[in-house]
Amino acid sequence: MPVSVIRRCRRSGVRVAHVRADARTLLRALQEDRAELAVSLVDDAEIHRLNHDYRGKDRPTDVLAFAMREGERIAGDETVLGDVVISLETAARHAHRRRVSDADEVRALLIHGILHLLGYDHERSPAEARRMKAMERRLRALLERREK
Repeated sequence: MPVSVIRRCRRSGVRVAHVRADARTLLRALQEDRAELAVSLVDDAEIHRLNHDYRGKDRPTDVLAFAMREGERIAGDETVLGDVVISLETAARHAHRRRVSDADEVRALLIHGILHLLGYDHERSPAEARRMKAMERRLRALLERREK
């Protein structure tokens, strides 16, 4: 399963190898063993531009997901899942407020982004938000067990 992680911003405590390993574990757990995924670790300026250009929101955000399995498809792209873009600066602020490590916050955002790529959408309805939150908890527990 091809997983590429591109680091366009530095942040201590967040290791590309760990993000890649987490992504592979998550894809296996979600029965997406053959999926192609790209993860970009960026700063607030870059995610702000993306959020503005693609969602019309004029502010940075923590994570964006660009699903490739929506809309018109072309033959041969069945394995392409999409891109998850995570702002390390926003993640660090959230981590500080929640009193968790930057790596833990990035892990939570990776889970959230991958679920969006697979069609989960907490903004669709309260029931969908509960379904997504429950799956996030299950996947988080899986990653925590793997660490031990």
